Amino acid sequence: MTKLNRRHFITAAGLSSYSLYVKADNTIQTGEESPICTQENCDPVIDIPVLTESGDTRFMGEPHREVVDLKADLMVAGGGLAGVCAALAAARNGISVILVQDRSVLGGNSSSEVRMHVVGANSHNSRPGWREGGIIEELRLDDAVNNPQRSFEMWSLLLYDKIMREPNIKLLLDTSLYAAESADQKITRVMARCDNSELLYRIRASYFADCTGDARLALEAGAPCMWGHEDKSAFGETLAWDKSSPYTQGSSILFTARDWGKSMPYTPPSWSRDIQEKHLNFRSPNPWEYGYWWIELGGKGNTVKDNEQLRFELLSVVTGVWNYIKNSGKFPKSETWAMNWIGMVPGRRESRRIIGEHILTQNDLEGGSDSFNDSVCIGGWSMDDHPPGGFDDTDKLPAEQVVLPEVYNIPLRSLFSRNINNLFMAGRNASCSHVAFSSTRVMATCAVMGQAVGTAAAQCVQEKISPSRLANLPEAITRLQQTLLKQDQTIKNTVNQDPLDLARKARITASTSASGSMPENILDGEVRDMEGEYLHRWAAEMGSSSPWIRMEWENPITASEIRITFDTGFQRELTLSGSDGVTNRTIRAPQPETVRDYKVSVTDANGKTIEMGNIRNNYQRMRRHQFRPADILSLTIHVEATNGSEYASIYEVRVY
Repeated sequence: MTKLNRRHFITAAGLSSYSLYVKADNTIQTGEESPICTQENCDPVIDIPVLTESGDTRFMGEPHREVVDLKADLMVAGGGLAGVCAALAAARNGISVILVQDRSVLGGNSSSEVRMHVVGANSHNSRPGWREGGIIEELRLDDAVNNPQRSFEMWSLLLYDKIMREPNIKLLLDTSLYAAESADQKITRVMARCDNSELLYRIRASYFADCTGDARLALEAGAPCMWGHEDKSAFGETLAWDKSSPYTQGSSILFTARDWGKSMPYTPPSWSRDIQEKHLNFRSPNPWEYGYWWIELGGKGNTVKDNEQLRFELLSVVTGVWNYIKNSGKFPKSETWAMNWIGMVPGRRESRRIIGEHILTQNDLEGGSDSFNDSVCIGGWSMDDHPPGGFDDTDKLPAEQVVLPEVYNIPLRSLFSRNINNLFMAGRNASCSHVAFSSTRVMATCAVMGQAVGTAAAQCVQEKISPSRLANLPEAITRLQQTLLKQDQTIKNTVNQDPLDLARKARITASTSASGSMPENILDGEVRDMEGEYLHRWAAEMGSSSPWIRMEWENPITASEIRITFDTGFQRELTLSGSDGVTNRTIRAPQPETVRDYKVSVTDANGKTIEMGNIRNNYQRMRRHQFRPADILSLTIHVEATNGSEYASIYEVRVY
């Protein structure tokens, strides 16, 4: 064994041409004056086995491991919602992907292991209607329809199914990356291991995406990261602390409980904390079905290194709080209640953040983002900071939230490393100040970052350019933004201007339109309205006959694809939650506004009408219809039924 720290790596080959490789320094000031951390002050010295020349599939000290070599266009590290959406977006845009997840399930903090509900831009916002589109909307809709029983295990299975359906994705579960090789400011290869299968993976890719939340891949590759609170002078943020600090937000463990209709006694473990009323200042132990996010610890230590101790401490608080509910005598109705699940994986909020070309700040969130030329997704959760002491800071509110008046854009420059030229990142470890991170950290925002990164990586592969070149070349970033819009990603103040969209040249008519709605709205390039508005969609009362909308071209066009964006009630919350209160604000079924049954027909150049699709039981927002290239003069969509609404509603129709 050779003593090395984590910023070094060993190649996983036993060939004589390979040797120990030491990364060059990336020195950044550390200590009390700066919360930015390098690998030295974030990680202790650890043991890594050194290779010998005994064979290309063996490590010294691990003779029973088999080495597997893999190669793809993109490797995604981390299978939370950022990683899942990055992998799906990249694969659907035509490149090969290896997705590496260190757990048995996908979903990160939303998975069956942690069970936090997914929130994002539409939550805590003064203007309902900003729910995220794109892949996360697809996932939410699938879950609402196919998982009305609110099972987090079925949510994890849904994510697994989505990944396994994509032929361009290779999924490695229970697999942890542990080292990375770099040359010429690029990652060339990543080492990962699956102890369950006794396999060691050597993964080559053209591009890499760190969606680990903890910047683990960036750490191994030598990319500089930030940790903790910056002071006010760092970015001119009014919400920043007066003095920088290594403190972070902590981790939480949730539980679920139910009323069993009979007496359910509870005896806490001997190691449970003795919780008294004085410990619950500003924290109400009600309701009981879905635990408490405010059972939070670890912000004054290291949420990564202290994870095992945090698990114990959090479980001691969870069981102690439940003992207080059950046995203090203050909640007699809890007599028939009992826990039926308790988490064993702390849900981590904060650790490292990778430094990108742009560090997103409070000022960006409060209006500065409108000037970004490379915007690729939105955020909108409040700036939501927690005291580092968490549950132990009993004299402080468990969260202080500054509600944003409007959503903000996130630039691509905050989603790739400033010094590792083929490293993207998405999720909690994106390039943000601590203040901005307090908003961007929530999972729906992480998911849309993931879709942006996966789509950008596909374009980088296809155009053979770096992420920085993509972000800073006007023609390239415009192509990326138009691709993202085409796939229902939301970018504030950016509309469909796709020159390949033949629908933009059509004349629009409809059988009828609701008051305030016009047929030509489907061509204005925007695909959402705020609650009660009909500015960007066509709507028509269902009535006794099926309403229709039609596109006509002066001369025949050659088309092979039709994309329709329906209304799915963006003004409403839509998430899987163990909370009855949250669930009561959602519809665990097809959204009533969505068109359920419809027909698509075209008139060809000879005047013949051809039915191209007869769809039943739709509940998705975006539907694609592909067919053999045909010369057509008109396209008609007949709406025959919705999922409950009295009005048919369509935001956009594209033709390619």
